[in-house]
Formats: sequence, C-alpha cells, structure tokens
Amino acid sequence: MKLAQTLLLVLISILTYGQNKQFLYEYNFIPDSTKKADVKSEIMILNVLKGRSEYYSSVRYSSDSAQAADFKKGIVSMPANVESVNEWVTKYSNSNQLMHTTFLVWDKYKVKQDVELKWKLTKEFSKILNYNVQKATTQFGGRQWTAWFTKEIPIQDGPYKFKGLPGLILKIEDSTKSHRWELKGIRSNQEEFAYPDLGQYKIIELNYNQFLKKFKDYRANPTADLVGRIPDQSNIDGTMRTSAEVIREINQQIMAKLAHDNNLIELNLLK
Repeated sequence: MKLAQTLLLVLISILTYGQNKQFLYEYNFIPDSTKKADVKSEIMILNVLKGRSEYYSSVRYSSDSAQAADFKKGIVSMPANVESVNEWVTKYSNSNQLMHTTFLVWDKYKVKQDVELKWKLTKEFSKILNYNVQKATTQFGGRQWTAWFTKEIPIQDGPYKFKGLPGLILKIEDSTKSHRWELKGIRSNQEEFAYPDLGQYKIIELNYNQFLKKFKDYRANPTADLVGRIPDQSNIDGTMRTSAEVIREINQQIMAKLAHDNNLIELNLLK
C-alpha cells in the first residue's frame, strides 16, 4: 500500500527530460531463488547530473539524510528500522568507468569498475509511460538482460550499472525475472547533489578484481575482519563471553542470512 502511494506521488511529478532530473524506478527482485514467490519491491532513484549519474535507494537515502541532519544538530540517531538496498552506483558521462559503493558487515567499499555492455538492438517496439520504446538485449553479471529504451529521452543511462543505449532505459529485466526495473516517474532536481556521508564507516577503496576476491572471502567467512575489533563482553545476566564467542555468534547469524541471499543481480559473483 505504501509503495502504491509512493508511485502515485511520483507519477504526479512527471516532467520532461534534461540534466538534474531524477528518474524513479520500481525495482522488483527475488533475493532467494528457492522462494520465487517472495518478491521484494523498492523505489530506486537514478539522479542524472552534469557529468555523472547517481543510482541509489530512496529509502536508504531518506534514512541517511535524516541521520546526517540529526548529526549536524548534535543528535546521534539510529537508522530507520526498514530493509533497503544498501548500495549505490556512480556512473560518469562519456566513460565506461563507474564507482560501486556497497557494504560488507560494517565496512564501506568503494569499487572502481569498467563496464562496457554489448547491446543487441531488435526491431521490436512498444510504449512505456507514453514514450516510444525499443527492445535491446545484453549479457551482464552472468545473466541475460532485456531492456526497453527510448530515444525521446536522449540520456544514455539506466538503473544500476546499465547504460550505453541511444536513449534512457525505461524497463529492464533478466531472463529469469529475478530482477526487474521499470520507470514510474520523473522529477526535477535543481539542487547540487552529494550523497550524505555519515562518517561512521571505515571506507575501503578497491578495484574490481580486488573486490571480487574480498567478496568471495566474505561469503565464505563474513566475520574474518572482526577479529580484534570486538572486545570480550558480558550478557544481560552478567555471563562473560569472549571476543571469539561473540564473533562466532555473529558469523552464524550472517551465514544464515547469506544462505537466503543467493540470487544476486550479478550472479557470477557467487561462482
């Protein structure tokens, strides 16, 4: 119901294309391939600015912005207690390079990556939000993708890491229908944009190959980097637990969660 209300508000704000525009996509995805009926939905923003674009979760952005505003007032607040996509992508105009920002446990990773998609345009056409769209296909991240783009919005961009077509991608999904984005509205953004930095995370910059190794190590042992960072502590009842015991418990919790996070956008990360 909240998602429908959000989409209704977004549709009211549809405007023409241009720089400093925010394109709002409904992102539907299936985190666990063994539970295909469990489809998650979130509104993602593609913020097109001069020289770059920023793709991020509207929910995460609102939460981080509220925390940042509180911090300026001297208030230490907690993030909103809602699940959200905790990564964002910065793409640069006239370049194949992008910056993918994501989290592993409590550390923030900024990953430089070159992505050059090989698109195959078809002679199939349709309409989305009254825009004339054309079908195109590509392979990326171990998946086959089908996109619908419009030359009526001459921005060679799209959600997540997708770009390079002669117009904006309005809809894209993989062949298994595990991940699907569809444009729901456009709104102006006249302000200078900088994603709020809360400053409470250790930031680690890596290239893609370095991150790939780090990601695989993380999936095998999520808490390896926590050794020496968590002290011995006591439970509410006063029972002492060693650092190793605490880390082992955290590791079990994360591993249980990762077991149901097996249907990533970039499926090849799990191979």
